[in-house]
Amino acid sequence: MVKIGDVELGDFPLLLAPMEDVSDPPFRALCKEQGCDMMYTEFISVEGLIRDATKSVQKLDIYEEERPIGIQIFGAEIASMRRAAEIVEEAKPEVLDINYGCPVKKVVAKNAGAGILRDVDKMVELTKEIVNATSLPVTVKTRLGWDDTSKYIVEVAERLQDVGVKAISIHGRTRKQMYKGEADWSLIAEVKENPRMHIPIFGNGDIDSPEKAVAYRNKYGVDGVMIGRASIGYPWIFREVKHYIATGELLPPPTIDERVQAARKHLQHSIEWKGERLGVLEMRRHYTNYFRSLRNVKAFRQKLVTEDDPEVIFDILEQMRKYYSNV
Repeated sequence: MVKIGDVELGDFPLLLAPMEDVSDPPFRALCKEQGCDMMYTEFISVEGLIRDATKSVQKLDIYEEERPIGIQIFGAEIASMRRAAEIVEEAKPEVLDINYGCPVKKVVAKNAGAGILRDVDKMVELTKEIVNATSLPVTVKTRLGWDDTSKYIVEVAERLQDVGVKAISIHGRTRKQMYKGEADWSLIAEVKENPRMHIPIFGNGDIDSPEKAVAYRNKYGVDGVMIGRASIGYPWIFREVKHYIATGELLPPPTIDERVQAARKHLQHSIEWKGERLGVLEMRRHYTNYFRSLRNVKAFRQKLVTEDDPEVIFDILEQMRKYYSNV
């Protein structure tokens, strides 16, 4: 049984990666429904939180059916991080996660996210302060290092564990790589094999099929895998991996009914959570993924991403369901 503090996650948990503008409650609900064991919010700016910025505060929203869930924060100033930890605790997640992996320039420029990988001592100091500021289990998501000359993750993981971190998720790339090239899991395996380590180690990067999830579990010995980009518009990845682990068999891809139902649910929840205008607008980025690989889908997709009226969009989705059911 893999545990983060007292939070039990099963024998080989599947985690949803925190993804900006993706891992919101409407999307998380679909992933949970399909078997995701542990989810994280979009990363939240601590500066936004302590200033009560609407967008940051809204990201604290969690729902009972999502549990267990971690709220992820990013920042670089100790005082701000400590105050944000207190705010997060009031939202009552199961876990507080710190983002030390985001490679985006505007985050890195503030020495937050992956930017802190250039100063491991500060990273450890900041983590210790947050652990001491909250009663929640603290976890970390990070990368192998800043660049190829600074892949210190084995030492970093030890030091983070020593200051009280309860689990670490490691993306198998450096900050310099961004999301390019193949993720290198060999160093993730070294962290897991380190005899001093006793907390769960989750691997992240390039898990895009059930076969790969099982192969990487067997080859690298991780306690679970974190799935990000492969889940966008495809929450079924979680049930497919679970089924493959249990039976060794691959499930057929989702039917058109399942795809349409997921898109409808996602849109409905987006409108309920964000309001009609924003819910409709932000849903547009997901349609391509929900209906990827369908023949003659371009005309339908064009309508979906230009229409503003939710009822018309629901009608287009129903037209798609009927059309592809008869193809």
